[in-house]
Amino acid sequence: MASLIDTAITTSHEVPTDRPEKLVLQRHGTAETKRTEKSGAQPPKKYRHTFAVHSTTRASCLSQDSVAPTSFTGFRNLGALVIIVSNLRLMIENFKKYGVLICVRCHDYRRQDVVYGSILYFLVPCHLFVAYIIELVAAQQAKGALARAKKTGVDAAANSSQRRQELRAFRTAWHLIAFAHGVNATLNLALATYVVYYHIHHPGIGTLCELHAVIVWLKTCSYAFTNRDLRHALLYTYASEVPELYSSCPYPQNITLHNLTYFWWAPTLIYQPVYPRSEKIRWPFVFKRCVEVIGLSIVIWIASAQYAAPLLRNSLGTISSLDLPSFAERLMKLSTISLFCWLAGFYALFQSFLNALAEVMRFGDREFYGDWWNSSGVRGYWSSWNKPVFQFMKRHIYSPMVGRGVPPLVAQIMTFLFSGVLHELLVGVPTHNILGVAFAGMMVQLPLIFLTDPLARMKGGNGKLLGNLIFWVSFCLVGQPLAALMYFFAWQAKYGSASKPQLWHSTA
Repeated sequence: MASLIDTAITTSHEVPTDRPEKLVLQRHGTAETKRTEKSGAQPPKKYRHTFAVHSTTRASCLSQDSVAPTSFTGFRNLGALVIIVSNLRLMIENFKKYGVLICVRCHDYRRQDVVYGSILYFLVPCHLFVAYIIELVAAQQAKGALARAKKTGVDAAANSSQRRQELRAFRTAWHLIAFAHGVNATLNLALATYVVYYHIHHPGIGTLCELHAVIVWLKTCSYAFTNRDLRHALLYTYASEVPELYSSCPYPQNITLHNLTYFWWAPTLIYQPVYPRSEKIRWPFVFKRCVEVIGLSIVIWIASAQYAAPLLRNSLGTISSLDLPSFAERLMKLSTISLFCWLAGFYALFQSFLNALAEVMRFGDREFYGDWWNSSGVRGYWSSWNKPVFQFMKRHIYSPMVGRGVPPLVAQIMTFLFSGVLHELLVGVPTHNILGVAFAGMMVQLPLIFLTDPLARMKGGNGKLLGNLIFWVSFCLVGQPLAALMYFFAWQAKYGSASKPQLWHSTA
């Protein structure tokens, strides 16, 4: 009896209670588990519909309450595609309407323009070497004064009467030296301006010559002002006023042809006896930058000839008839190609050309511009887009006036007045039309600066955003296209062809 009961119990444990299908699945699962354990992978988990999707409070990614910053890379790519497609459409429309306007052999410059331009381009740097001769004489005078002080054993800093006498002698000498520098620099700029305005018809050649003359004029002024203060520090032993960087070439050891020639070619308008230098010249870097300059110059030439020129010609009728709605439409249409050419020219000059020149000259400080495109106001733009000119204006015009007691606001106005005159020379003289538009454009910057300065100081990003938009609208959507239209209209009114009436009444 007991054996039967034991047999029944044993049999009940051995006999499966599940259905055959379930046994097959269990055996299959067991085999899969064994294979999974051998391969080292985790067995798949069964999905549960009770999984909590909404487990925390979250904000929309475009909302201000969003914690993580939202990336707009996709919209940036879309914007780039829209710009490319829109410009391709305009290119096709332009070629269908005007055909190919690019002509390598077609030009309107005269042989006289090339001759006068070449002579002027090689004569202008001579004024720098005249400034060198003036400074050489001034250095000899300073050496003589220093030798006399040592010979008499009188310290000019200790003896007030001797110091006053030496100071009067220094001022007299400086007045004579300053007069010589002033005559030299004025002749440089006046002669170049006269030749460009009356004898060089082509505005492109005239612009190159006038720009070269202005650059040399600014360099001559910086050379004179800096050496004047170095000479003053030598005579009165104000060693603390001289930067430590200059110790390797103290005054008057810097008055050499080699030192002046380096300053002539250096990509800066600020004279220093010593500059930070790079270790060697990277010729592949120079080659790449030169290729960029050539390529961008060709692109600007094609864009100007194929797109800007017909648009400017077709805008003459709206200007002459004072059709304001059509004029506004032409202005906005011109702003696109104007902005494109200006950005390409900016990159070609400040990034490519100046970096190539700095590499050849082993010039170390290559901060030729800042991130002006992010400027939250007009002041930030003018202090960052053209660092060489900004540094000259601050070092030799604005800061000296403030140091002499001139209120900063008045000094700022005087600086923009000076800059406005230079802009008018660079635009009005080569185009043979002194309209005052470039000068007025610079003076308009002052109220824009006062308008955008509070926006730049506002907390949060809205003020800076509004200031940046004001900068872009005033400069690229209104300022540049308007100036281009005004000077082109004046050029055509003065030098237009016989078909001018038909041209002015054509439409784009």
